Amino acid sequence: MPGKIARRALAGLAAVALGALCLAAPAFALPELTEDQRSTVKAVNEYFDSVKTMHGDFIQFGPNGERAEGKFYLARPGKIRFYYNPPAKIDIVADGKSVSVRDRKLATQDIWPLNETPLKFLLEEKVDLLGNDQVSSVTVEPDLVTIGIDDNSTFGSGRLTLIFDAKSTELKQWTVTDAQGLDTSVAIFNTTVNGPTNPKLFVIDYLANTRQKQGN
Repeated sequence: MPGKIARRALAGLAAVALGALCLAAPAFALPELTEDQRSTVKAVNEYFDSVKTMHGDFIQFGPNGERAEGKFYLARPGKIRFYYNPPAKIDIVADGKSVSVRDRKLATQDIWPLNETPLKFLLEEKVDLLGNDQVSSVTVEPDLVTIGIDDNSTFGSGRLTLIFDAKSTELKQWTVTDAQGLDTSVAIFNTTVNGPTNPKLFVIDYLANTRQKQGN
């Protein structure tokens, strides 16, 4: 099973759901939306689908007030990298098939299939927020669009709450509420969409743990 740090890192960051939401169906139906609300959600959906690459900065707040920050780099489908600034030592990489959570201080890493982690929500190509009955709530306000999603995965069940700017449709913040009711919130900023990206950012060193063991 994933370690505590890896669970929190993956759960907290994976809620950026910029892709098809392969979630467990909720026990209730999506509420009715007005035509204006549907139009706003459709614009958010189109923004989702238009994002092929993205990079920027993030700040993450844990349930006990702890704070971490860093940079993220995304290339859909399947690839992402989260780099936590010091003093944090975590580095998260998805290469299209696997996810690595690497501890830079200990030079160790844990690896799981991508489709068994919450990061799968981030990295698919298509999304249908209006037609997918797995989205559990949508709230449209003059300045914000909030979308709630129920998640059940290898890393535990919970709720993802995504917050978008209603005018620009850009993702601004998200909160993960885990099975224990604990919240992890993340804000992203200084983002660049559909700019150039470096494939070397998304390479996992699958032999790193073997070399570490051999060196001990």
